[in-house]
Amino acid sequence: MNYLLIIIVPIIISFIATPFAKKIAIILGAIDDPKRDDRRAHTKPTPRLGGLAIYIAATISIFIFEDLSSEIIGLLIGSSLIAITGVIDDIKDLPAKIKLLIQIIAAIILYYFGIRIEIISDPIFSEYGYLSLVWYLSFPITIIWIVGVTNTINLIDGLDGLSAGISAIAGISMGVVAILDGNTVAASLSFILAGSALGFLPYNFNPASIFMGDTGALYLGFVLSAISIEGAVKSTTAVAFICPILILGLPILDTFLAMFRRFRSGKPIMGADRGHIHHRLIDQGFTQRKTVVFLYGAGIAFGILAIIVYNMRFYYAIALIILFSMSLLVAKNLFKNFMKKIGNRK
Repeated sequence: MNYLLIIIVPIIISFIATPFAKKIAIILGAIDDPKRDDRRAHTKPTPRLGGLAIYIAATISIFIFEDLSSEIIGLLIGSSLIAITGVIDDIKDLPAKIKLLIQIIAAIILYYFGIRIEIISDPIFSEYGYLSLVWYLSFPITIIWIVGVTNTINLIDGLDGLSAGISAIAGISMGVVAILDGNTVAASLSFILAGSALGFLPYNFNPASIFMGDTGALYLGFVLSAISIEGAVKSTTAVAFICPILILGLPILDTFLAMFRRFRSGKPIMGADRGHIHHRLIDQGFTQRKTVVFLYGAGIAFGILAIIVYNMRFYYAIALIILFSMSLLVAKNLFKNFMKKIGNRK
């Protein structure tokens, strides 16, 4: 299978489609006005609906490169529902409860068409290295995973090019892991999604001329959640279930920190604040571009770790992950000290 072609085609389609998405956004009044929210990093009104180009590129590419199996049909139906919801939300803000309900429905569609978490790796107590889940465990775990990952990408969509770049990195990483596992379907889907995000990125990188909006952020998160299930999570390899968590480590970590922060302060968990990782870096004196590039590097590090871990024995993999986590803490402290020194010089 020509994976280079699979990633190039959606790049071209997305790149061509983005200017049209921008015109549609202007016509429909899907404009992000920074005056409406002091958390916004941009200073002038900017069209949304860039995610429409990502959706179109990915959908066309799926029809070109994939056979219409039950899982692919379910993915197309569920992701289309998410994209339509995103378009409506970008034009006229939808209540959070409505969006959550639609995400759950889309997740149920995936489950119905066969994209579901049916096994969990268990190299300690199971002689086969994994456990099969009964449906009443498989169903809620699948729904929670899909809805959770869908929203992690949306939560980090706070700076120009951040969500598109992180999603592309995650897609490429998942594609490599899928190739190692021999799963050509998951690999091609991963590269299609990565290409769709990369084609949009030139318009979205700082200074952005268009935002992906909820159309893009929710769509990317939803498809990534589906690919992670269809790929690594369905594998019986002992450490396979760790790989998608590592690949999506940055948005997952940011989401958990946000939930913990809001819970501790008594604020709504689904509310908004300026405590995300990218906000903290900006507050430390980083420019938008430096912050985004720094987080790209973190995303690449998580992806490389997942690829390395995939072929390791379980205990070695856990030891490496612990070492990696400790190195992140050291890097965090070094970064804090570095920024303090810069502040003192000023």
